[in-house]
Amino acid sequence: QVQLVESGGGSVQAGGSLRLSCAVSGVTYSRACMGWFRQAPGKDREGVAGLATGVGATYYADSVKGRFTISRDNAKNTLYLQMSSLKTEDTAMYYCATDQRYCSSNNLEVRMARGLFEHWGQGTQVTVSS
Repeated sequence: QVQLVESGGGSVQAGGSLRLSCAVSGVTYSRACMGWFRQAPGKDREGVAGLATGVGATYYADSVKGRFTISRDNAKNTLYLQMSSLKTEDTAMYYCATDQRYCSSNNLEVRMARGLFEHWGQGTQVTVSS
């Protein structure tokens, strides 16, 4: 059974940094898509950053390029999202997700744009104040 547990959220002032973690268990496929999404109140869910684990390709939303970095620690089965230069508009619930189908750089972008992931965590709140 696939399980994802996010942590690391909290409150920070604009310009600050946070690192989110997602502990993953039950995943056996080595070429999966993994990603971070966020949803603010009254807004649609947004794919923030994604990783095609088999090929090492990454995806970033335009709104976070240059500020957020997605990474993975295979030994710890943990996905990370390093967030820097945070803005008030980054305030949202952040979710990690994974998908056990084959992931390439091409379909990673499609899956991130459409939220086409099989397994989701419960989320961790990030609040950025001015």
